[in-house]
Amino acid sequence: MRMPIRALNNVRYKPKEGFLEISNRKKERTLTVGTVKAFAQTLKMMALSKNLIETDDIASKREAYYISKNWKEAAFHEQPESDTVMDDIEAMLGVNREQLGFIPEEKGGEVAGQLIVIDKESDTGKTLKIDCTRFGSGAYSIPIAVEHLGFQSKARFILAIETAGMFQRLVKHNYWKRANCILISMGGVPTRACRRFIRRLSDDLNIPVYAFVDGDPYGICNIYRTLKVGSGNAAHLNRFFCVPRAQFLGVTPQDILDYDLPTHKLKPVDIKRAEDALKNDPFIKHHKSWQDAIAQMLKLGQRVEQQAFAKHGLNYVMDVYLPAKLSNTKKFLP
Repeated sequence: MRMPIRALNNVRYKPKEGFLEISNRKKERTLTVGTVKAFAQTLKMMALSKNLIETDDIASKREAYYISKNWKEAAFHEQPESDTVMDDIEAMLGVNREQLGFIPEEKGGEVAGQLIVIDKESDTGKTLKIDCTRFGSGAYSIPIAVEHLGFQSKARFILAIETAGMFQRLVKHNYWKRANCILISMGGVPTRACRRFIRRLSDDLNIPVYAFVDGDPYGICNIYRTLKVGSGNAAHLNRFFCVPRAQFLGVTPQDILDYDLPTHKLKPVDIKRAEDALKNDPFIKHHKSWQDAIAQMLKLGQRVEQQAFAKHGLNYVMDVYLPAKLSNTKKFLP
């Protein structure tokens, strides 16, 4: 069995298409005395997928791990082992794991604002129209599978937010009504379902996506870059799970100075992540403006959180920062 190597050093950035594409380096899994267990695990996982597809059923990644306990010597010791084999099969076949019958455990994200999601009742097939303006202080939860959903909206843009706390502040004060937008909480690095949901929204509604994350190397190089162009680990599927239309609203290193924000000193792990991005990340290396922004962050030696705007008042972010930023979207980082 031959499958692509899923790593950042085996991808290339294709600006025209807007995502990280996997390159040609592959690894082989051959049947030898030393690899017989991994080979058997791969075949057993493929057989499990075939059964799920034929019976129109699903298994969570955790359930798949426990099912392997019936495979005797081929059983996985820990779930990360079964997750890796699952991802290898996905990469080898060129389909996503949801199509193979496997679903993740994590939530997909939350949505509030000017959007109607069109779904169906699972037992009757009857059409459901879910109005995301009518959840009160709550929000619509993005399902694990989103391909069957339809959308209706007159929103001007999608605001993808890193933290649940900031999302809740904007929901509590109906910011989506004031700005005529759709709010989505990513909850850190967005799940594949969350990214696919945002991608489908952006394509179907033909509206821009603005990312609002912490101004630190993790927010920029992990959360935002994964949302926009995908990741090295899932490069074989980035064309489905990235949002090339996304732009970076903030928080930028320059915002620290412009808004006199309280900050935290960069930790060694932050500095290493930033320097790695400058040296090895194909997306960062392609954009001079991102190289300049990260260099500015390293020079300042500071990182900033979304909540830092509270220094000027709890609603400063809605009353001043976001309106000022949205008045000149051409200044957003790519």
